[in-house]
Amino acid sequence: MKSKFSTSHRSPCIRFFSTISLLLLVVAPFVSAQRSGRASEELKPAVQAQPPYNVTLFTGSGSAVPSNPDSITFNSAAIYIGWGNNGGPGGQNAIPSTIIKYDYQGNILNQVNINGHNDGLKINPVTGDLWAMQNEDGNANLQILDPQTLALKKFYFLGTGQHGGGYDDIVFLNGNVYFSCSNPQHNPNNEPAIVQFTTSGTGFTLTPILMGNATAIDIPTGQQVTLNLQDPDSMTYNSGGDIVLDSQGDGELVMVRNPGTANQSVYRVLLSANGQGTTIDDTIFPTASAGFMLVADTPGNSVYEITAPFLQPGSSYSASDTGGFVGRLEVETGVLTPVVTGMLSAHGMAFIPPPQ
Repeated sequence: MKSKFSTSHRSPCIRFFSTISLLLLVVAPFVSAQRSGRASEELKPAVQAQPPYNVTLFTGSGSAVPSNPDSITFNSAAIYIGWGNNGGPGGQNAIPSTIIKYDYQGNILNQVNINGHNDGLKINPVTGDLWAMQNEDGNANLQILDPQTLALKKFYFLGTGQHGGGYDDIVFLNGNVYFSCSNPQHNPNNEPAIVQFTTSGTGFTLTPILMGNATAIDIPTGQQVTLNLQDPDSMTYNSGGDIVLDSQGDGELVMVRNPGTANQSVYRVLLSANGQGTTIDDTIFPTASAGFMLVADTPGNSVYEITAPFLQPGSSYSASDTGGFVGRLEVETGVLTPVVTGMLSAHGMAFIPPPQ
């Protein structure tokens, strides 16, 4: 049965409200003034790059806190990494996450503990603020931080969505803000997989943009398929301005062209490596031929820096959680060619262009 939510048009809105006064009750961030250098751990012997790529350790941790790095983002002055510290994905064990600010050489500049399990971290290109999303499995919250001091500026309790889970990643595109709807509790999933986030005062609205059972075009075959997105996860956009959603457990990428408009269209590609299906946690699209890629080996408590003599702008790289590698992705076929291998489980990625 076709859902009441169209895949081509905006659907009825879901409205929530939040107050900044809740901060004193549920959030108690601690900003550390400590400064320390790049972690002393060496590159693990199993982690290797295929020529012409090179891999080095950007940062790591040998302690319980911080641990489990995942989401990575940056601005022109710093790199930000979210460390989950073995917290529960629904915030159920009350372990805070740690957001650490680094310079481009991996030295720690600042850090803050925040309430919940961080699983989305992006810089708002309009305001410059750092947006952190917590509790992807349910009871989600969004915290907006000052990128310099990491002080909390705004807090929104997003809760558990109509899909039955929380919210994972964030995309800023054409002046709009989008969230991925993670951990859905419906199979088949006929609830939102991507929503648009808008604010009014202390309240906010979540508008469905992509449904979990949307109609899509399979990129390699050109055939029409019906999606059943069971694991919407990381989200970004490509050089053409399409939203790119990783449905992690399904082993597929979903592209949304002209999101939220009457001309919206949806495409998908199944992923494979070495002739076998695989899953990925994150995808990046380098925007310059120089610069470097970062990837978090979450259970390995390490973040690696990947370089090459020349990176093709607009090319695609993905981090395979099940394969423990970073691979060059051919979007037209879904085939991943590993370029860095030997990680325990590769997760969050970012491309860091050279400073202007």
